[in-house]
Amino acid sequence: MATVNLNGQYRDGGGGGPSGCGPSTSSSATASQYPIQGKKDQWIKLNVGGTCFLTTKTTLSRDPNSFLSRLIQEDSDLISDRDETGAYLIDRDPRYFAPVLNYLRHGKLVLDDGLSEEGVLEEAEFYNVTHLIGLLKDSIARREQRPAADKKRVYRVLQCQENELTQMVSTMSDGWRFEQLINIGTSYNYGAEENAEFLCVVSKECANTLIGRENESNDRAKVLQQKGSRM
Repeated sequence: MATVNLNGQYRDGGGGGPSGCGPSTSSSATASQYPIQGKKDQWIKLNVGGTCFLTTKTTLSRDPNSFLSRLIQEDSDLISDRDETGAYLIDRDPRYFAPVLNYLRHGKLVLDDGLSEEGVLEEAEFYNVTHLIGLLKDSIARREQRPAADKKRVYRVLQCQENELTQMVSTMSDGWRFEQLINIGTSYNYGAEENAEFLCVVSKECANTLIGRENESNDRAKVLQQKGSRM
């Protein structure tokens, strides 16, 4: 039995094949129980990257200049294959298509966890949904202009010998910068030479999503800096 869930994805209860766009075997029963009021809102099936979406012609026509609106016109200049159920075949990522379709439904941009604005923008530009493109570009610009409070500086401490300092500082990876050099007051004899030991404190600006993994290094750096200042 074919069903349609609330987010508009069409799912087949059996015999639908790998695409998940199997034919409905209960359309007559459904039509008799839930008659469609009028014929202006014709139901349209889209097979996007193997996932089926069920929506209306009115929804897809919200932006008359979009790819989706042009696709479903009777005199469309676009050529699109259809699967065995009649769904339009579109070779795009269905995860990023869902926010585009929902925007056409209710005019709001809603992103699930794990979806990037840049990814949705890529799809909005492909489907040429003009207002959504502008909304996403504005949102990305505001995000990039957020104050530095959204970022924090994390610290790491590297222990090295006196003769290793120059090489260590010169080979630091991108984003890391030298902060402080602490002589820990310990010397080791290697043959006829004495080499003092140092703690080199370096830092890097990271987004908040990385802070949890860097807390241990941050705390250790503070302890060692306090220890070095007392020597």
